[in-house]
Amino acid sequence: MSLLRHRDFRLFWAAQTASTVGGNMSRVAIPLLAATALAATPFQMGLLQAAQTIAFLLVGLPAGSLVDRMRRRPVLIVCDVLRALFLLFLVVGFALDWVDFTGLMAVTLVIGFATVFYEIAYQSYIPAVVGREHLVEGNAKLESTNAVARLAGPTLGGSLVQLVGATFTVTAQTLSHLTSALLLTRMRTVEEVAPHSGERRMAAEIKDGLLFVVRHPVFRAVTGSAATYNFFYALMLPLVMLLLVDGMGLSGTAVGVLMAVSGLGGILGASLSGRLTARFGQVRVMWLSYLVTVPTTLLIPLAHGGWGVLLFAVPWFAVSFGMVVYNVSQVSIRQALCPPGMLGRMNASVRFIVWGILPLGSLTGGALGEWIGIRGGLLVAGLGMSAGVLWLLLSHLVRVRDLPADEPPGSDTAATASETSK
Repeated sequence: MSLLRHRDFRLFWAAQTASTVGGNMSRVAIPLLAATALAATPFQMGLLQAAQTIAFLLVGLPAGSLVDRMRRRPVLIVCDVLRALFLLFLVVGFALDWVDFTGLMAVTLVIGFATVFYEIAYQSYIPAVVGREHLVEGNAKLESTNAVARLAGPTLGGSLVQLVGATFTVTAQTLSHLTSALLLTRMRTVEEVAPHSGERRMAAEIKDGLLFVVRHPVFRAVTGSAATYNFFYALMLPLVMLLLVDGMGLSGTAVGVLMAVSGLGGILGASLSGRLTARFGQVRVMWLSYLVTVPTTLLIPLAHGGWGVLLFAVPWFAVSFGMVVYNVSQVSIRQALCPPGMLGRMNASVRFIVWGILPLGSLTGGALGEWIGIRGGLLVAGLGMSAGVLWLLLSHLVRVRDLPADEPPGSDTAATASETSK
């Protein structure tokens, strides 16, 4: 049965869509509030950007342990309601001229903490909603929403800011999170909660989650490849903007159009991931999509004006396409192999490693651009991103087409699957 006929999945998908679009709108609206209403300095803008993601480093690991002790749907609802309430506080505060930069930072941090719990609970809840047999289809549909949100959220946020102002745009975000919470309350899925002994300390549970990810051969390969990619992707991002504006002399509109190309690639990747998985296999399509698309980033340092802009646009599209296919596959594999009672800690550990490395990549990119120039730094980034696939190619995953249908959660034997239907 298609998940489009699955009532609870439709509700979950609609809730995730509302929440994700609202979250991506905030990438534009909140910084614009700081820049326009508070006249924030460049340093303050940097602090605000850090405040949006620092929670993954501060509470990401204990959040996974806590999520494993409770049902995930109530966590999602509470996180959406909290984000809506604090966004509403911003709207009222700015309307009454009560909010200064310190207050904006505090609200942004609280929203960031709620987002950590939401993201961990969200990925841990999917298996309970759709079952293992529908994980690829479910993650593909959810990833398509993420791709659309990355494309439409900032664009919609920017347009609303221009039309009605940043404060009213934050009001729209508030409504998006409340809509998500309301949709989640209508779900009927009964979720099993692993029994928990009060004698078990959180530190030990966090350690178990990290050791599970590091020691399990499949999780180690997948997390290593994603962390390597993210480090060098973060290294590339500040240099890409300088290349487009300073190196190629493009207008702000042209830069916006080129950056949106990644969203189009992501949408196409999400729509085709199911077919590609059926054709090549769930495991094989993961490393193939990475191997075929990410090395195209080596063309980006050669991009220039005129037709040379395609040397940026084509890789930017291809990488987004390939990484969405990769993500649908690797998230589905992680969810299928992880014991239900450890899903929260597993997702938290993976995100701690994979997202926690992003600030280091950005700092390295800025330093590298100063040292060897923008195009030299982009070449290093392309080589590093491409090298991330070695984690997969040097693991036993390269010999596997699919996970066995009866693979038990937590098993280390994904690599022993037979290579059928090559």
